[in-house]
Amino acid sequence: MNRILALVDGSAYSESVCHHSAWIAGRLATGVDLMHVLGRREGAEASDLSGSLRLGARSALLAELAEADATRARIAQARGRAILEDAEGILRADNVGPVATQLRKGDLVEAVTELEPDLRAIVIGKRGEGADFATGHLGSNLERVVRATRIPVFVASRAFNPIERVLVAFDGSASARTAIRRMADSPVFAGLAVTLLHVGEDKPAMRDKLDEAAMTLAGAGLRPDIRINAGEPDEVIDRVVTEDGFDLLVMGAYGHSRIRSLIIGSTTTAMVRAVRIPVLLYR
Repeated sequence: MNRILALVDGSAYSESVCHHSAWIAGRLATGVDLMHVLGRREGAEASDLSGSLRLGARSALLAELAEADATRARIAQARGRAILEDAEGILRADNVGPVATQLRKGDLVEAVTELEPDLRAIVIGKRGEGADFATGHLGSNLERVVRATRIPVFVASRAFNPIERVLVAFDGSASARTAIRRMADSPVFAGLAVTLLHVGEDKPAMRDKLDEAAMTLAGAGLRPDIRINAGEPDEVIDRVVTEDGFDLLVMGAYGHSRIRSLIIGSTTTAMVRAVRIPVLLYR
């Protein structure tokens, strides 16, 4: 469990994924696995155009369609290899080593789940190849990956900036406490300025949880500040990130059930969508 998996897809976020992966790998003194996954239907014709033809015409067209499918598949594979080669070049320029590349076909989540036992973290872009046309939406695979895995997921923003100030969104939940423990055990956060932020009422019970979290981080050599702000979590955190210039948001992922989040929406999804900085999610 000591490698970083960087998921690249050729989108505008892929370069940022590489630079953030290099930053994490440098702090962990580990390598990076680059993976590009071709969807099961990628490179294949979506419909059979031969159904209404008969006799020799049908056979001839079937042969042409088969050749066209094979050509599209070869192009998709060549594009995937080119994406991986470009990503590997970025990582090596950032002095990352060793770097391994994988070109797979199938379901992205299945591929990630298969590799998970050997991984320290996953890095993925906030949005995929439709980023320029869907600025208000998250990548279709992002939520699936976060929900399917038990290891930290680093959601890269569109551009890479040096990370010096970290904001931890702390709500006292099990996933938030896990985030604190993992931060304390990780060299990634050494020397960084950390702030614990709770959005809600200032109650003694929550103060106790914040103090406990601060003590855990202090035991690892960090000196976190504590803040409590009233308001809606996504609005307050977005404002604090923007006004105070934080570089990374850390939070627990999906503290409620899948059914509940479908009904009332997920704070996690709202936050990843709202902020313009990378988000590190812990389960």
